[in-house]
Amino acid sequence: MGDSNDAVIRVRGLRTQFGTHVVHDGLDLDVRRGEVLGIVGGSGTGKSVLLRAIVGLLEPAAGSVEVFGTSLLNASADTRQAVGRRWGVMFQDGALFSSLTVRENVEVPMREQTDLDAPTRRALAELKISMVGLPPLACDKYPSELSGGMRKRAGLARALALDPEIVFLDEPTAGLDPISASAFDALIKKLQTTMGLTVFMVTHDLDSLHAICDRIAALAEKKMLATGTMADMLKMDHPWMHQYFHGPRARAAGLDHDASAATTPVIEGPTADGN
Repeated sequence: MGDSNDAVIRVRGLRTQFGTHVVHDGLDLDVRRGEVLGIVGGSGTGKSVLLRAIVGLLEPAAGSVEVFGTSLLNASADTRQAVGRRWGVMFQDGALFSSLTVRENVEVPMREQTDLDAPTRRALAELKISMVGLPPLACDKYPSELSGGMRKRAGLARALALDPEIVFLDEPTAGLDPISASAFDALIKKLQTTMGLTVFMVTHDLDSLHAICDRIAALAEKKMLATGTMADMLKMDHPWMHQYFHGPRARAAGLDHDASAATTPVIEGPTADGN
């Protein structure tokens, strides 16, 4: 999986705020090449805000964001666009354009960022739609004609449109029944393995964390409280961490261990030096 020197995303000292409300303050995070990193935190801790700050949809008040070694906050528009072509984003519920078919939705990034002709765009869009497990007949459907699970898969197909190296997923299994959520987890893992993707996944789904995440980053107290494996998370004795990873839902997911075994783990990444 590589070490911390193989980070494709480096966030240092990030501060985000809305008016006087501070969401993050001094947040540090490394995302390693080829890993599936799950971002967890309580309601209002700014999981989705962090994602939006990294991809440039929200300007931080302070700090730095580097992707592929490029500092994005001070980069030119051309540089930001060039780096942005190397990632794809799937927002909650797919965030598809309601007036476009699934195929047309998947073609949007190609129209905006490439010079591909219409037949090539169409063929590539149909390939991406097939890759996420949707049937050919889904190509000409509108979002309103799809189930929630199909909309999420269509959103993932659009995120993959430009063959990205990093995929950002915002609550990808939210609202899905357990069977559909498990199938979506399996799809993400398969695509990550076959395409060599780095996956940044905001989630609250303990099953997803257990099934496909190589590491987990826990947001609390306006910064990354800890990053590490599921085993590391289960050992943390911080009140919120213990409640989250040892509560009723954790027991249902088969994750709960004897709380008396709680110790302080070795924390990986930038939190190790106390930042």
